[in-house]
Amino acid sequence: MKVIVLFVFVLGALSAAGEEFFAKVGGKVTLNCGVSSYRRSVQWSHGNDFLHSVDQRGYPRKGTVELVQRSLVRQTNLEVSSVKETDAGWFTCLADGTRHEHSLSVVSVLVSVQPSDLKRNDEATLRCELEGQHKGCEVKWKSPNTDSPTNPSTVQLKPVTNSHNGAWECIVTCGSYKFSQSLTITVQEPTTTTTTTKSPSKPNGKSGNNDASPRLLGLAWWVWVAIGVGCLVAILLMVCVIVLCVRVRRRKKRFLKMKGQQRPRHKKYCQCDHPTAAAKPKQGRRREKPSALPLHPA
Repeated sequence: MKVIVLFVFVLGALSAAGEEFFAKVGGKVTLNCGVSSYRRSVQWSHGNDFLHSVDQRGYPRKGTVELVQRSLVRQTNLEVSSVKETDAGWFTCLADGTRHEHSLSVVSVLVSVQPSDLKRNDEATLRCELEGQHKGCEVKWKSPNTDSPTNPSTVQLKPVTNSHNGAWECIVTCGSYKFSQSLTITVQEPTTTTTTTKSPSKPNGKSGNNDASPRLLGLAWWVWVAIGVGCLVAILLMVCVIVLCVRVRRRKKRFLKMKGQQRPRHKKYCQCDHPTAAAKPKQGRRREKPSALPLHPA
């Protein structure tokens, strides 16, 4: 029995009192180990998952869980960024054999306004809600015209005025931790309805304004129909003129072609490329030889 009591006493001495931390989803939190330095090694774990360890030479070792990628050991403290709801739970810092257990509560701040489009003289409701481990947290609204939060987590705006314009801030206080989430409200002017006076009715029962149909750019519907028909007719005329011009041009080309084929053709003779033979000399009458003189006897 004495051995068991002594063992429990030793465990209580080795395990130091833990601290409760709060963080906002998407934010950043630093978990203090409880010691400022170590001689042999410091090790951090989340539940049963090993995260980081650093020995006396500064050599680091890392675990394989997803939280390792978003955390790091700075001196003896553990810094966690981009906090998720799954990060909530117990963290253990083991420094030189001494355990320091801490708890992390993760809250999600949700702000909303109903209705989303606010108009002057309307009624609206502002809500700031917490999700996750938010036991002991206090929620208040801070209006644009005040320096400190005085409104509760749900604010009724009855009626909505121009003084509600601006950035509202939901402030969450969890012990010594404070988180805030802003919401910008824009108050619009109410839509004014214009009343049209009807002209007195005529004896035949028809009112003075016969055109009760909606107008587009100040013109009645039949004016737009007439404009559309006129544009269609103009387009058809342009198409007809273009087709007629093309046909006339084709007929002109065809006529010129036929006219060129009917022209008289000149006869073409073969011309020899060889040189012509020399002309024969003209043969005249042969001169008769003179007859021999008669011989006289001596």
